Amino acid sequence: MGNDDISNGDILSVLNLNDFINLKKLDLSDNQFRSSGTIYGPKYLKVLNLQSNSFDNHIFSSLQGLSSLTSLDLSWNELKGTIEMKYLHALSNLDELDLSNNEIDNFTTPIDIRSMPSLQVLKLDDVSVSNISNMVQSLRVFSYLKHFYFRNNYINGNIGPYELRHLRSLERLFLDNSAVGGNFLQGIGATTSLKILSLTKCGLNGTLPVRGWCELKNLQELNLSWNECEGILPSCVANMTSLRLIDLSHNKLTGNIASSPLSKLTSLEYLSISSNNFKVPISFKTFFNHSNFKFIFLENNEIINENVLGNWVPNFQLEVFSMSNSSGCPTLPNFFYYQSNLRILYLPKNNIQGNFPTWLLENNTRFRGFYLRDNAFTGPLKLPTNTNTDMETFDVSNNKLSGHIPTNIASVFPNLVALNMSTNMFDGSVPSSFGGLKSVKYIDLSANNLSGMMPQELVVGCFSLFFFKISDNKLRGQIFPESTNLPSLKYLYLENNEFSGTIPSSLSTSPLVVLDISNNRFSGKIPSSMGNMTRLEQVSMSNNQLEGPIPVEICNLNSLFLVDLSENKLCGSVPSCFNPSSISHVYLNNNQLEGELTYAFHNSSSLVTLDLRKNKFTGSIPQWIGNLSSMSIILLRDNHFEGRIPHQFCEMKKLSMIDLSFNSLSGQIPFCFGNITLEVTKKKSVLVVEFDSSSISSFISYMDKVELERDYHVSFQKTEDFKLTDVPITVTFVTKGNSYSYKGSILSYMSGIDLSSNKLHGEIPDGLGKLSEIHALNFSHNNLTGTIPTTFSNLLQLESLDLSYNNLGGRIPTGLSELNALAVFSVAHNNLTGMIPEKGQFGTFDEGSYQGNPYLCGRPLPVDCTSTGPKPVLPSADDESEEHGFMDMEFFYISFVIAYISVVLCIATILYINPHWRRAWFHFMEVHIIQF
Repeated sequence: MGNDDISNGDILSVLNLNDFINLKKLDLSDNQFRSSGTIYGPKYLKVLNLQSNSFDNHIFSSLQGLSSLTSLDLSWNELKGTIEMKYLHALSNLDELDLSNNEIDNFTTPIDIRSMPSLQVLKLDDVSVSNISNMVQSLRVFSYLKHFYFRNNYINGNIGPYELRHLRSLERLFLDNSAVGGNFLQGIGATTSLKILSLTKCGLNGTLPVRGWCELKNLQELNLSWNECEGILPSCVANMTSLRLIDLSHNKLTGNIASSPLSKLTSLEYLSISSNNFKVPISFKTFFNHSNFKFIFLENNEIINENVLGNWVPNFQLEVFSMSNSSGCPTLPNFFYYQSNLRILYLPKNNIQGNFPTWLLENNTRFRGFYLRDNAFTGPLKLPTNTNTDMETFDVSNNKLSGHIPTNIASVFPNLVALNMSTNMFDGSVPSSFGGLKSVKYIDLSANNLSGMMPQELVVGCFSLFFFKISDNKLRGQIFPESTNLPSLKYLYLENNEFSGTIPSSLSTSPLVVLDISNNRFSGKIPSSMGNMTRLEQVSMSNNQLEGPIPVEICNLNSLFLVDLSENKLCGSVPSCFNPSSISHVYLNNNQLEGELTYAFHNSSSLVTLDLRKNKFTGSIPQWIGNLSSMSIILLRDNHFEGRIPHQFCEMKKLSMIDLSFNSLSGQIPFCFGNITLEVTKKKSVLVVEFDSSSISSFISYMDKVELERDYHVSFQKTEDFKLTDVPITVTFVTKGNSYSYKGSILSYMSGIDLSSNKLHGEIPDGLGKLSEIHALNFSHNNLTGTIPTTFSNLLQLESLDLSYNNLGGRIPTGLSELNALAVFSVAHNNLTGMIPEKGQFGTFDEGSYQGNPYLCGRPLPVDCTSTGPKPVLPSADDESEEHGFMDMEFFYISFVIAYISVVLCIATILYINPHWRRAWFHFMEVHIIQF
């Protein structure tokens, strides 16, 4: 009954109708009903679902007349504080009560009410209990309770070891994500009827107790996963002889499981000890008598290889064996030879060696998921001849398999959903038989040595294909014919091959989200039909031979996150209508694009990276650039931009990399550049691409089926999957005299400003000294004057500083010697004076860093500051200021006076010594005086 059928809160007008007198089940969930008067009419009502409404505590008094009610769901309402049991007690046949996701503190029971014998199941998940003692004490009225759910509660205090002892009929206890006391297990043994105990993420720590809980001999399921338990398992665990399932995963438990009490629990069906510090003998010899074993999970432990004499045949037939990322397992366990009922085999990241185990596929004909990725299997991939219609996922990626891809894969696994054979050494062509995989959704053949052309059968027959990756091979020719039939294809990765020809317009018939055809040999124009791919989020066509203009139809792609059209022969202007608000990364560098940036990108507030390097753009940098509030990387190098750097640059507070070099920009460096935050962010280095499903789904769906069929109460989780998530962004930036490509985490931390080879003038702003995290500064080949700011001594992360080919004066600040990260330094061809600092990194720079400064002295220049002539008076460190011009004026005046006095004294001395010259001098002066 939907909320359109009943007006808000008006529930009585419906439930009073006589038509409801024989109603047995009523679902009013997900409405906005509030409490009302007593409900009459449906006398035989057994199941009432009031979940997700707005009922408060008065609802209980309204339900007193429903004496036949057996199940009541009041979860996700507005119940608060104390619940009065006198109203619940009137529901004498109530068997199951769900009060989860409310704010309940306790239950108040009148003296004349001792218990509620009919109630078997009580759910109090997410009830935000304020006082755990009061709540637990009030549960005494439910002494006949068999199933108690108390999960995900934010409680004040812990549940003590004896606080639930009055629930003596309890068979199932779920306390996951609710804190229990450190000694809780020592007192739980009093609940001898307990069959299921689940304590996931309950804050248990330390060693497990040796008594108090092992008395639970009727216990069938024990879940202690995701705690901090450590040490070895106590021997008393062997007393729990009824255990069918035990989950100890994600703890810090140790010891050899062969000698642990687990080896004595022959009733076990399900064993999970993943992510501990156990030692696991790969033979599993001590468990050969566990005839009920079906499911084993051993991830992230230490595997011990041992020599087993004789042919030990296990009594168990496994359905699931999972062991990933475990050290010490170079070969497959021998007991696999005796398994014939495996459905899921999950063995990634174990570095297992040897030839591909075809025999496993031959012996187990009902495999559903086969995961051998990230190992060291070698040799050809040989498939059995028998057909397995159950196989959904086949993953042998990242091994050392070689030879051709089997041509019979479609006949052997006709219902395959996910196929991953990437990162091997397969050669030859892609079999045309792939077209027979009618159910396949995921195919990854990337990073092999495949050659030849794309089989037409694949792109016509695999109409369920969702994800297709065949990048990093040697495939050639046209990618898709016009008859392509891929109505489900969303992710297409063809990069790093030798595909040629034009981009087929048939691509627009697929609902593509990601298209990557970069690093191929495509030619011609970008088809205008691309404008029909309105779901595109990522398109990469870089490093091809594409030409012509960017089609204006690209403006229809409003969902784009990334566009990479770099390193082609594109010409014309960028369509002014292209400004999707969602776009994050744009690469148009290394083309022949021209014209002014009018309104392209002006509304792209999510833009993080804009790379327009090496084109022919003209005009000034637009003032609307300040609108790009998310901008972190802007690269406009090697264009024809002119005019001033707009002050709106400084409105982009998240900038970290700026390259405006090799343009014709003039004016001064904006003083506000010192306010740039140089923010470290993952957004500029990683593009997150996600899709809904993965190859691990076969594993998950099978375990869901198992839990339902076998009545297991453990939540199976897998964090590894097939989906592509982090796509590293690559940015090229010139620093230290070379061009470097930064990507991934390195790019996150990289920062720099390059304004070189322009026509900038004026002084370098002192405020740039506040950029304490910057790694590279290049202001070379401009007309800058003034001095090198002393504030640069604060740039402790600076690795490269190039101020060459300017008109800077004064001396080199001695504080720069404290920049221990400085690897490249150049002030060549300026008008600097004084002594070159010698400390720190300055001892590593060669003469080329200082050449073209005639008034500099000291190492590594050949000019000695203490050489011939009177010792010049150099300004001290305290005299460093912006008042120094290109030459020290005090030094000039002193030198002039000394030189003048020296000349006069020299003439006087000569005239005194030589009488002939003296007479000639006086005669010369007399003649000139008379003439004057």
